[in-house]
Amino acid sequence: MTGASTSVIAFAGLCAAVGVVRLIEMTISRRHQRALAAGGAARLRERLFPAMVALHTAIIVGAPVEVVTLDRPWRPGLGWSALVVVLAAQALRWWVIRTLGAQWNVQIVASTPSHGVVTSGPYRWIRHPNYVAVFVELAALPLVHGAWLTASLGALAHVGILAGRIRAEEQVLMSDGAYRAAMSDKPRFVPRFVPAARDSRDVAGGS
Repeated sequence: MTGASTSVIAFAGLCAAVGVVRLIEMTISRRHQRALAAGGAARLRERLFPAMVALHTAIIVGAPVEVVTLDRPWRPGLGWSALVVVLAAQALRWWVIRTLGAQWNVQIVASTPSHGVVTSGPYRWIRHPNYVAVFVELAALPLVHGAWLTASLGALAHVGILAGRIRAEEQVLMSDGAYRAAMSDKPRFVPRFVPAARDSRDVAGGS
């Protein structure tokens, strides 16, 4: 077996492992959905979820297909760097899952005040760390073995889908006054390294 074929097999195994992790996440999500529904928080119908699932599947399957059909070579500098990014994104997503606990879900669920607002973990800094993790992971995964076409087209499609998905999700979240108070001043995706200036009236009022 040549080095090239070994790297392709390893890359296909990596993509398969990412797919398995997605299935595990779906199982966790369904369990959380049942618990949330029992507490009065029903899953909402959303038109973009099937498109998101289809896109994730297309990237995970399409990347090794591109590598084989278009003979994309393994380039160690790019490959190892992209792999580190994939693993970091995985770590961020599991940090999100651990932080949200039973509130974590892959679908939009009606907000209820009894659940409270999570402001710990990565939510200390940004509103949507889960979407950051998913986008970065699926943009970097194809680049582990040079599948730049899958990475580029997948990222473009992902931007469009996530824009609509986040808009729909924030309509639900921002309807909760406690969420607005805790999270509306935080950026969506990139932490603010310099604290935002507070209104002098807020400071004077001690809020």
